[in-house]
Amino acid sequence: MTRLVHLSDLHFGYERESLIYPLLDRVNRANADLVVVTGDLTHRGRSAQFAQAAAFLRQIEAPLIAVPGNHDIPLYKLADRMTKPYKRYKRAIAQNMEPVGHVGNLRVQGVNSVDPMAWQRGVLTSTQMRRVVDGIEPKCVNIVAMHHPMQQRPEIDKALMRGAPEALALFELQGIQVVLTGHLHIWSVGAFLGPEGRGILQIQGGTALCAREDDLQNEFAVLDFDGPDLRIERHVAPMNESGFRDPEILKFTRIDRRWQPDGQS
Repeated sequence: MTRLVHLSDLHFGYERESLIYPLLDRVNRANADLVVVTGDLTHRGRSAQFAQAAAFLRQIEAPLIAVPGNHDIPLYKLADRMTKPYKRYKRAIAQNMEPVGHVGNLRVQGVNSVDPMAWQRGVLTSTQMRRVVDGIEPKCVNIVAMHHPMQQRPEIDKALMRGAPEALALFELQGIQVVLTGHLHIWSVGAFLGPEGRGILQIQGGTALCAREDDLQNEFAVLDFDGPDLRIERHVAPMNESGFRDPEILKFTRIDRRWQPDGQS
């Protein structure tokens, strides 16, 4: 079995301060083989916020990879956003914004889906799509981690990332099995499988630490990969409670190259 922890949307600078150490405690007690952070480490991409985020990440004991989110580049300083959008991210977090994590039989390819020209929306280019496909290892569970979702429910009012439909079709055809995202602050897993399952399981993480009351809760997920089986622990901390509840458990099985919930064929 190989264990991943998925965190997203930390939003340091607008974080739920009382939850920082309970979150760290749960993440470290999970004894993950890899922690994956899918963007929005900060709320406004400021140096002090990156310093907070970096201090938090340094306390995670497992190996870790992260990708940027749209909140990790300047919003109001347009000149900086156009000419040096990732200066603070690279200085505080990592130079490589599309890292690879390889643990056990899992290969996680980070992708930077941020578009400085359209601050919120996000984009995947044909070059990025090809890089993902070229890195696929046939004997591994191939996972992509990025900030922006590749599909959204109809009620979501944010524009879907440019290139998402093309990338989704290509990734599924070439054998990507799991996509980890964030951005919407809304948990979703299995929503796009359909009645006959699907080759890609999209896991959209909620916000791990953002203090925006409209989000109602903070959360993160623990993913256990064991052969064709995937067990997901969803750890939720409602805004009106002091910490995390006991985790909710979801299970999926991969049958004939398609994911099915609860092992049902």
